[in-house]
Amino acid sequence: MAKTHTRFVCQECGRVSASYMGKCPQCGSFDSMVEEIIHDEPVTKGPASVRGLTGRSQPRPIGEVSGDAEDRIPLPMGEFARVLGGGIVPGSIVLVGGDPGIGKSTLMLQMASEMAVKKRVLYVSGEESERQIKMRAARLGDGKKDFPANLLLVTETNLEIILNHVSDVKPELLIVDSIQTVYLSELDSSAGSVSQVRECASQLRELAKSSGISIFIIGHVTKEGAIAGPRVLEHIVDTVLYLEGDRFQAYRLLRSVKNRFGATSEVGVFEMRERGLAEVTNPSEAFLAERMINAPGSSIAVTMEGTRPILVEIQGLTSPTQFGNARRTPNGVDFNRLLLIAAVLTRRMGLKLSEQDVFVNVVGGIQIDEPAADLAIAAAIASSWKDISVRADTVLIGEIGLAGELRMPGQMQTRLREAAKLGFKTAIVPKAIRKGEGWPKDIEIIEARSVGQALDVALTSEARETPKGRKVA
Repeated sequence: MAKTHTRFVCQECGRVSASYMGKCPQCGSFDSMVEEIIHDEPVTKGPASVRGLTGRSQPRPIGEVSGDAEDRIPLPMGEFARVLGGGIVPGSIVLVGGDPGIGKSTLMLQMASEMAVKKRVLYVSGEESERQIKMRAARLGDGKKDFPANLLLVTETNLEIILNHVSDVKPELLIVDSIQTVYLSELDSSAGSVSQVRECASQLRELAKSSGISIFIIGHVTKEGAIAGPRVLEHIVDTVLYLEGDRFQAYRLLRSVKNRFGATSEVGVFEMRERGLAEVTNPSEAFLAERMINAPGSSIAVTMEGTRPILVEIQGLTSPTQFGNARRTPNGVDFNRLLLIAAVLTRRMGLKLSEQDVFVNVVGGIQIDEPAADLAIAAAIASSWKDISVRADTVLIGEIGLAGELRMPGQMQTRLREAAKLGFKTAIVPKAIRKGEGWPKDIEIIEARSVGQALDVALTSEARETPKGRKVA
């Protein structure tokens, strides 16, 4: 007879405890311990069942292993293909996460509809019925009644039945929405628990590697923004994608945080419309479309998202504080970075920001993490404090140090070429100390050693000509 015993598993970190605890001692989460009943199978004599990808694994010399790269499956959505590294790799398993209502299921259904033109696609949903999925597909297709015959829908949460459907249908692309709703009947824990998510993801991985089927898994996220479930879930899959964006903004960013077949710094830009997610092939132009020219407190930064430069508008506002302590309110930039820039402006530039509430906003709902936007943030704050507009045809690129000096960020040539392509005439950048590739010819470069020199040029457009043809603050 099989014996049973009870254990408690933390749903945040996976720690196992013999008794219930209100606070997990490993991750510090409260009320995250869930009871699970474990069946201890009796030990039987004889050969044990071996679980693996093929069941007939055999070590081979590396020289005998075929090294030909498999062709990727073309993906009609260019922004999605960019994030994946150029297309879908056969036999790969991709995890897509994001906040509720951000557009994960919409993006997957759009991709499934486009891939079903040439490939057989099985869309498995544990959250919606086939009728609900068809209604959404009709909305995305602008009411069209002709749907791809190769797009198959099924509502199922039992993984054993799902694998039977895969065996019968033999799809080339499998989409599971979502991994938290799928369960194995041999486990007593509920769907979405640590053990269920781990085991279901492991079996889907074995299916992908043994059959060559490309699998996309949708995952829920916690209130902190991380993928719900055990951390091992992100280690099991080949690629982890996050769909980000403000729910009150139209733009969505598809970002790769793990990719075994491509770069992890690429980003795809989409716009949420009535007919679904539309690709934004030129995000810089879209983010600057509603910019108010010559308005105090506005500057243009050039940020790098992977290999793509994106021009965004930085807005700054200073207002006399009504309380004892001045507030610092960032939206789209790091809070500690804003404190550093405000301290440099107060100490090195003499701006009395200790008496001002400072607000900084990145237009379009983008989150900027790199320090190359420091100079643009400083210019927006100083422009609002002095009530003088920044030159409308100027971009500002540079990292600010604690001494008020400007430091050169990476990929400067790519940033400047993108700014010139969008019609900007001038770029204020840190002074180049080391010799390197020359500046682009179609944009005027103004070099500055300190943030004070850069802001003097940006706010008053004063510069003097040098013998080399450049302008130096």
